Amino acid sequence: MRSLEQGVEIHQRVIERGFLSDVVVINSLIDMYVKSGSIQKARELFDKMPKRDPVSWTVIIAGCVRYGFLDDALKIFKEMPQRDVISWTAVLAGYAQNGLAEKALKIFKEMLFERLKPDSATFASVLPACAQIGALKEGMEIHRIIIESGFLSDAIVVTALIVMYMNCGRIQKARALFDKMPKQDAISWNAIVAGYAHNGGLGEALRLFREIPQRNVVSWTAMITGYAKNGFIEKSLEFFKQMQLDGVKPNSATFANVLSACATMIALQQGMEIHQRVIECGFLSDVMVVIALIDMYAKCASIKKAHKLFEKVHRPTVVLWTAMIAGYANHGHGKDALELFELMKHSGTNPNHVSFVCVLFACSHAGLVDEGCKYFNCMNDSYSIMPTIDHYTCMVDLLRRAGYLEETLNFIIKMPIKPDAVVWMCLLGVCRSHENIELGEFAATLIFELDPRMPTPYVLLLHIYADAGRWDDVQRVWKLMKDKGAKKIPGCSWI
Repeated sequence: MRSLEQGVEIHQRVIERGFLSDVVVINSLIDMYVKSGSIQKARELFDKMPKRDPVSWTVIIAGCVRYGFLDDALKIFKEMPQRDVISWTAVLAGYAQNGLAEKALKIFKEMLFERLKPDSATFASVLPACAQIGALKEGMEIHRIIIESGFLSDAIVVTALIVMYMNCGRIQKARALFDKMPKQDAISWNAIVAGYAHNGGLGEALRLFREIPQRNVVSWTAMITGYAKNGFIEKSLEFFKQMQLDGVKPNSATFANVLSACATMIALQQGMEIHQRVIECGFLSDVMVVIALIDMYAKCASIKKAHKLFEKVHRPTVVLWTAMIAGYANHGHGKDALELFELMKHSGTNPNHVSFVCVLFACSHAGLVDEGCKYFNCMNDSYSIMPTIDHYTCMVDLLRRAGYLEETLNFIIKMPIKPDAVVWMCLLGVCRSHENIELGEFAATLIFELDPRMPTPYVLLLHIYADAGRWDDVQRVWKLMKDKGAKKIPGCSWI
């Protein structure tokens, strides 16, 4: 806060001394406002600049990206008189870092179409996008471009390739790249360990972990995360304790993952102890850690503690607002989630695509049909956010939970995005409650084509037939389920 006040004072002196036409000075002011979190003031300065140089454009784009204002970043980017590889990479990285992998890949393709040559930073930004969504085909094509561009000797790029292949389940491909590296640095060691842990190869991950020349916080965090994500929560917490005994201080990622483990176990006492450690280590201002704390308290049925923590945050970002909204939405406090969503808007913080997923989820589980439709319609109209499959799924679930069979079907038919198995599952669920056999068969058939091993649609169809007394069809579906190798559901009376 003090740095912002000092910046405002400097800004005033710049005005008084007539330096507002000096591009270098204004660039420094914009950078100062960005670093202090005042992106609005930075944008106002940028918009008023009579003359801009490449640095002006890059600084404001990077600022918008940093605070999640991706639509603003893209708008400014498109207005640039001459776009270079740095500006392209900044926008691409912004989408990738905010979980919009498809858009990041689209930006990369457009960049290639403009005949701009990617640099190591570009490759290091686009490969994580492939890793996020398991885009193996695109990742392999980028691998080919990397070879042609001569960047296969770049350790950062190769490490990004290792992560991409690991996330896409190509463990041997990733290991071959690692083994061929002329010099394996700490980052590549950590990447290969995390890759094995992520893919359930905890034995090999542990063996490599013990071989690392010098283990650091990233190495330990990889093991903590790996054990937690593979269901070995207590082992994950043991690694966290051992890490500290070895004198390695946790970072924000460590805390976020170990708090996630506590949330999974609903281990409130351990979570509170880690909260105290967060305070001692000075990470209570870290957005990632605060989000993990809010999620942990919410999942441990301490929603008041989660909200109390949220209220202490000065100028929460859209990510933090969304985390708290999600906490309410996921734990049965639908109306509280909507009230907080409205408060976020009134605070001047625009919701992003994840915010709308959370608020639509809240509407669905609270049975607020009219409110859900209102929020869904305002996404594009008021915020220029195009609905994704997640938003459409929430709307289908909203209509399904309200028992609107015809409306659910009409909504699915009119979707501009191809429905996935989850969407058709929603329709199948409402077909059972309405005893609509014909439509239920239609929905189930489509799900079987998309995911023949998903067990739930078979079970729902079995119940539909059983409710109608069609026992021959029950036997037929049961046999089909076995033939397709569908996974068993523990405790299900049909299996």
